[in-house]
Amino acid sequence: MSERPTALVTGASRGVGAAVAAALAPTHHLILGGRDKDALADVAAGLPDARPWPVELTQVTQADVAGIERLDVLVHSAGISVLGSIADLPAAVWRRTMDVNVVAVAELTRLLLPALRRAGGHVVCVNSGSGQRANPEWAAYAASKFALKAFADALRLEEPELRVTTVYPGRTATDMQREVRRHEGGDFEAEKYLQPESVARVVLTALTAGPDAHLTELTIRPRGGHVN
Repeated sequence: MSERPTALVTGASRGVGAAVAAALAPTHHLILGGRDKDALADVAAGLPDARPWPVELTQVTQADVAGIERLDVLVHSAGISVLGSIADLPAAVWRRTMDVNVVAVAELTRLLLPALRRAGGHVVCVNSGSGQRANPEWAAYAASKFALKAFADALRLEEPELRVTTVYPGRTATDMQREVRRHEGGDFEAEKYLQPESVARVVLTALTAGPDAHLTELTIRPRGGHVN
């Protein structure tokens, strides 16, 4: 029997990341990345071939990826969202947002490029509707997501043997969305948002499109719901 392909998913302890891990579980060996060691262990325990990879992504080093010699799939799902007006957001918020949502993605990808190249791998960046438009009080988050798109576009051109996909979900029923709605002063109405499993199915579509197909950008929105 051939060895299972390997997928590393960040933000895998909950939300979209956990849903992506579950979608890949029937076919892949999974490395589940994130900061919450116990939550990662819980997710891994429910999957047939998964191991937790507790790590602070903003401080990842070569030592953290030692032993990953071949990587078929890298899904960047971890991220943060701090909302507020430009007049109110200090530089520290901008720096932290960029560090988590862009710099950590770029560095982890850089460290894993040898393993991705060996496999002719696929990199998926879970972006946001905010990576396609900027709204009031979303400036820092949107700027980071526009930068994430630029990163993915450049990676696709620099590494033609890899496939690179950006997925732009609209509002999704996750803990992050709860915090967003709290900031906006509105109710968390899960039935009006995308479900994490729906976003995961879109990621799976990109990954299973076939060796001759390269889905570069996919946009998914709630039916009749919020746009961003």
